[in-house]
Amino acid sequence: MKALVLEEKGRLALRDFDIPGTLGPKDVRIKTHTVGICGSDVHYYTHGKIGHFVVNAPMVLGHEASGVVLECGAEVTDLKPGDRVCMEPGIPDPTSRASKLGIYNVDPAVRFWATPPIHGCLTPEVIHPAAFTYKLPESVSFAEGAMVEPFAIGMQAALRARIQPGDVAVVTGAGPIGMMVALAALAGGCAKVIVTDMAQPKLDIIGAYDGIETVNIRDTPAAEAVAQATEGWGADVVFECSGAAPAILGVADLARPGGAIVLVGMPVDPVPVDIVALQAKELRIETVFRYANVYDRAIALMASGKVDLTPLISGTIPFEDSIAGFDRAVEARETDVKLQIAMPE
Repeated sequence: MKALVLEEKGRLALRDFDIPGTLGPKDVRIKTHTVGICGSDVHYYTHGKIGHFVVNAPMVLGHEASGVVLECGAEVTDLKPGDRVCMEPGIPDPTSRASKLGIYNVDPAVRFWATPPIHGCLTPEVIHPAAFTYKLPESVSFAEGAMVEPFAIGMQAALRARIQPGDVAVVTGAGPIGMMVALAALAGGCAKVIVTDMAQPKLDIIGAYDGIETVNIRDTPAAEAVAQATEGWGADVVFECSGAAPAILGVADLARPGGAIVLVGMPVDPVPVDIVALQAKELRIETVFRYANVYDRAIALMASGKVDLTPLISGTIPFEDSIAGFDRAVEARETDVKLQIAMPE
């Protein structure tokens, strides 16, 4: 089968590629329909690694996907051929201590699509555990189904924040994940979410949603804007989604006393933290790594109409133009939110 293969740093190929796999009794075979281009895919393309995950051999990209079930293993009872589905891309060890605690996202043995050495889903068919394959309601399109994966990160962040009804939240960074976090925070009960960034086109996109205010930090410092919006008190929750060192260093200035900081963005290099500034406000610190047990909730919110992710889809690219799509994702980071690849019919 043809696949989009990262041959090495900076070099993609659309070519025949064999991904070994056998349909097990608890698996489903899926025809992929739509695959989102994630920032991590782009980072592997441009840098060849993320932290200690290094591309040492050709790897198929893609992990945000929807599709149609083609075949079910003998023990699969809740899915059938023809079902429209989306797939949670991380496969943990169900016997691990992390899985038994319900935190399978941090299972050291997790196998996550398009994370070296595991191949991704930018190929016409995949085999996947039925337990991590979710049926899409009729009201949720394939394109929206491929958005469940990034929205799940926003859901995880909102849950970690322990949002209370009426909270005011700040999201630093209006990239795709920052936008997902902002929408999840609103769905979780926040009365207002303030999103900060320097890219005005992206601020315009997320600012079109009710309940979201935007601040371009080229014009107004984030701390000043938050102080004005909260009468000097500060935000109940600060979601740091940029991974930029200056933003991380400034989170304590945005939070109210006793508030929460949720670290979502991943900095390239270690960032020093002013512990005393955090202690002086007794701020609670939470961290996010992917997600666990939120896919069904994310789908339910989308199906209900309470969360509409379609305005965040910036373009759809045919599979045969995948390489050009990735190059666009590199070049248009300040204007595009989410590009998706449409697989062959």
